[in-house]
Amino acid sequence: MALAEYRVKRIHAPLSDEDGTRVLVDRLWPRGMAKEAAGVDHWLRDVAPSDELRRWFDHRSERWDEFRRRYFAELDHASDAGAFAQLRALRGRVTLLFAARDEVHNNAVALKEYLERDRA
Repeated sequence: MALAEYRVKRIHAPLSDEDGTRVLVDRLWPRGMAKEAAGVDHWLRDVAPSDELRRWFDHRSERWDEFRRRYFAELDHASDAGAFAQLRALRGRVTLLFAARDEVHNNAVALKEYLERDRA
């Protein structure tokens, strides 16, 4: 089977047959989202940014470049290789789910970039 084709989607967006495997990559479960309604196949909270980095970033777009640099460094030294290996082992369409309102500056977008850069 082919390598994963990563997509990014807000978890509050409607489910779609086009999503493929749905992977929540936030450390915290999204507020107001019932687990039954989320359609999450895997919740890999250990690939999310550390609590310290998440709090520092605070979804402030002016910190985006520095957030990505710090997050990539965390991913390079992933303490939970199991969750990261599980994510890398997925094949086909993989939708990385996030809860942030900002659809451009969030950890799922950065993680997709990291995963695609890593295999280039």
